[in-house]
Amino acid sequence: MVVYKSWNRVDASPKRAAEPDAEFFDRIAGPYWDQVRSVINEWWSHLPDQAQPGLRSRLLARNSDTNVSSALWELYLHEMLLGSGCTIEIEHQIGTGGKNPDFLVTRDGEQFVVEAIWTAQRLGDTASSLPPQLSDAIDRVTSPNFFVSYDLDSVGSATPPQRRLKAELTRWLASLDPDQVIAEYERQMPLPTHTWQEAGWGITFEAIPRSPGRRGDPTSRTIGIHPAVWVDDDTNRVLDAVKRKGRKYGDLGLPFIVAVGHAAAFPDDEDTATGLYGTSVEYVHTSTPTFGRMLDGYWTATYDHAHSRVSGVLTVNNPAPWTWARNTPVLWRSPDPESLSAPVLPTWATAKLGEVRVERQPAASPIHTALGLPQHWPVGNAFPERHGSDPS
Repeated sequence: MVVYKSWNRVDASPKRAAEPDAEFFDRIAGPYWDQVRSVINEWWSHLPDQAQPGLRSRLLARNSDTNVSSALWELYLHEMLLGSGCTIEIEHQIGTGGKNPDFLVTRDGEQFVVEAIWTAQRLGDTASSLPPQLSDAIDRVTSPNFFVSYDLDSVGSATPPQRRLKAELTRWLASLDPDQVIAEYERQMPLPTHTWQEAGWGITFEAIPRSPGRRGDPTSRTIGIHPAVWVDDDTNRVLDAVKRKGRKYGDLGLPFIVAVGHAAAFPDDEDTATGLYGTSVEYVHTSTPTFGRMLDGYWTATYDHAHSRVSGVLTVNNPAPWTWARNTPVLWRSPDPESLSAPVLPTWATAKLGEVRVERQPAASPIHTALGLPQHWPVGNAFPERHGSDPS
């Protein structure tokens, strides 16, 4: 048994808005994605027999993208630990909480516990985004010369008729000359816009000319820019994730690492530092400014040693198959003297709070060496351009 079976895949189009992640990974054709499926199948085969069915089910879950992402995160962690010379017991009962953490890890005769959690940034204003079915319909509009951006002016009570929207958008884009639009834009004239209204919906589109060398690809998406308002919750998300896992297992009697898969539009390590070590502040009441930290971090809160059971927090920004071989894990080490010291694997960078500032050390080895992958993996282009005609 494998996760992804071999079959004649022919659809190489990018992921559709309404398409579940599990369906996309199984559907997408091309050598790039064959590499991804092959590595997932191989890593999955390295799991203990009893752990394979549950993780396979999550990887193929078409009703939950979160299940897919969290399963990929655990698969990555398991392989990275194996490739670092560790032996791993999965969901071994340990500690006073009566629960089973994800990984009991042994390396060089020393044991530690790793618990995985996946967290993703939320869209702050879902009303600014189109329904997935409508977004997919617009992306299917044949538009060899233009991308479009859009503003959602009003929202109807039901999904509008897609056929009439596509027909109207096709006619408008076909009436525009991309070279003329570029020339007018260079003379400070605005880009062409078109407002579509029906059944309580109002959408204003803006036509963005494709560069001459990128015209004529019938498989290219039509929407070039989506409006999105992201919740600026990076600090709280990492902090909340560690809080949830840190108190779950009671006293483990071993170093305990919470591994956070951190998906965000613009991940910032300073946000993680703030969540774990407290907000950095500058004091200017003297002639020489001094720096300090507020007592609002996971390990620096005012109550004594409440979070000392967590030895470290391992983060990887936006872990996914296309970043596995290059995004370096960072182990944020507990500054609490009551915490058991967490081991540091060669492919982990480290961060630890000094007197005020966070002291960082780079990884001794690149992450791809522990994963058994080439440095630039996957090889090739995820979505090669396919032109319907010679653009010249």
